[in-house]
Amino acid sequence: MNHQPVRTFLLLAFGAGFFLSQPAAAQPITTPPPPGQPPRSSPLAIPPGSFQGGIPTGTLTDSSLTLNVVSVITRALEHNLGVLTAEHSLGKAEGARWRALGGLLPSVNARVAETRQTINLAAFGFSSGPDTPFANIPTLVGPFNVFDARIFLSQSILDLGALNSARAEAHNVEAARLTFKSARDFVIHVAGNLFVQVLAASARADAARAQQDTARTLHQQALDLKQGGIIAGIDVLRAEVQLSTQTQRTTIADNDLEKTKLQLARVIGLPLGQRFTLDPTSPELPVADLSIDGAVALAYTNRPDYQAALERISAAEAMRRSIVGDNLPSVRVNADYGEIGLSPSDARATFAVTGAVNVPIFQGGKMKGRLLEADADIRSRRAEAEDLKGAIYYEVRGAFLDLDATSKQLALANKTRDLAGQQLTQARDRFAAGIANNVEVVQAQDAVAVATEQLITATYGYELAKGALVRGVGTSEDFLRLLGGSR
Repeated sequence: MNHQPVRTFLLLAFGAGFFLSQPAAAQPITTPPPPGQPPRSSPLAIPPGSFQGGIPTGTLTDSSLTLNVVSVITRALEHNLGVLTAEHSLGKAEGARWRALGGLLPSVNARVAETRQTINLAAFGFSSGPDTPFANIPTLVGPFNVFDARIFLSQSILDLGALNSARAEAHNVEAARLTFKSARDFVIHVAGNLFVQVLAASARADAARAQQDTARTLHQQALDLKQGGIIAGIDVLRAEVQLSTQTQRTTIADNDLEKTKLQLARVIGLPLGQRFTLDPTSPELPVADLSIDGAVALAYTNRPDYQAALERISAAEAMRRSIVGDNLPSVRVNADYGEIGLSPSDARATFAVTGAVNVPIFQGGKMKGRLLEADADIRSRRAEAEDLKGAIYYEVRGAFLDLDATSKQLALANKTRDLAGQQLTQARDRFAAGIANNVEVVQAQDAVAVATEQLITATYGYELAKGALVRGVGTSEDFLRLLGGSR
């Protein structure tokens, strides 16, 4: 038997299915979710708390690790729960797209069967009575064998519903990929912020210990002056109260430092109980020479969370077109080819080709209900995108305000700290000379504490503001490369 026509048909059917299964090019749109998170109602949304967690990875060592900002961010990108969750969501989206493509790509199955059977012809209307045409045919036929080896092919030729469903899933895959990138950007921001916060907490702890040492020295000085009969006992009590106050501040500062370090260790996935210190040396992060309008425009172009929101709008619109397509005629071809006989040795080749047009006529209210749901989903996606667009604008504006404020604070903080130190020195000299009591000394100590805190807040607040602007305009990966980390 000549099998060439059957092979030609199978090749043409497969080629048509592959051509129709190709997703359409992504359509540009405009819309996004809150910074660092996908839209709230998105099936790919990442729980905000995920970015505060991490998977403890590595071997616990007795020695203390020294981490710089690049190693902290790199570990966060590898072990933070938010990044891993986004990566898993991307895998799910790719799986959903392949399921959708299944409605367009050929379905090929093979079956080999051998049957031993007896047939009752009367059950199929072949009566064997004396006055029937089948009088000489026995009622029971068999037992006999049937061998059948066959390949089955099913191919969609025209199905607008399945085609647009595949396009919708392609947009969802792109949205998931952008969400994954957004998660990486957000984790860079989180890890960098925590790194700076640990450094700030360490500076506060060091300042508190220095102030405690000063208070201890002044307390001892008060005791010596009292023994010399130069000052009254109340000055000693006042110095002792100040020492106790500074000791409490030191305890609180040390506790805050350890808690901030624990938070950083969790985010970057350090082994449980691993001790570490931070290397504060890192390249100076430059301030981008941008206007507010320029920064906002750059953010709308660069922010992957915003671009992901636009892709979700495209996915919702394609899904609506898919629902409309399900109510239009579709064309499908089914074919089989194989060999059938009483045994494999005497089997003969047979085939069947069936083309069918399916025309939906009435489906009750199901189609209307699906369209209403799709329209609501489109409106929801657009609202989320507009909300994120506004959030990005306010985030960038807030970063500019913080940069301006902290730069002004930093310009004055060092001078204020020096003046407070001179005030404390003069107050101590006056107290030691017996010209004044130690009220001036206590006040000068408090002034030094306030000035030191202002300096720490301005110094590290300025770095946090620069990081917030980097995050706001969507250039976190460029920031990591600038620091020497891999992209």
